[in-house]
Amino acid sequence: MSCPPAASFFGFMGATAAVVFSNLGAAYGTAKSGVGVASMGVMRPELVMRSIIPVVMAGVLGIYGLIVAVILVGQVTEGDYPYFSGFAHLASGLSNGLSGLAAGICIGIVGDAGVRATAQQPKLFVGKFRGQSRAVVYR
Repeated sequence: MSCPPAASFFGFMGATAAVVFSNLGAAYGTAKSGVGVASMGVMRPELVMRSIIPVVMAGVLGIYGLIVAVILVGQVTEGDYPYFSGFAHLASGLSNGLSGLAAGICIGIVGDAGVRATAQQPKLFVGKFRGQSRAVVYR
């Protein structure tokens, strides 16, 4: 039985959505947190290495999208691939990608503010990452 070409299209679009949106979130989170680290480095250069954690957390989101995309592409087969599977893979790719985008935006905003606040008051270091880890866990 031959699969309809549109079903494969939707499956591949799910993989594409997972990679594209997750990496957009990772890029935004990395850039926004990096601005905070650069600003904090002027005030307290000894805290720079400790403050790159939000940058790493944002970068991991892109890896999540890549992993989901590899899994989805591996399930798109040439033989029997119905519309249901194509739509399911599109939905899973969109849910992964859009949640990665939202998490990247949150990590960027919280990371920027948290790094700047940590430069002014080092006691805030633990509380900042509790909020960021919730953004990744709830994802």
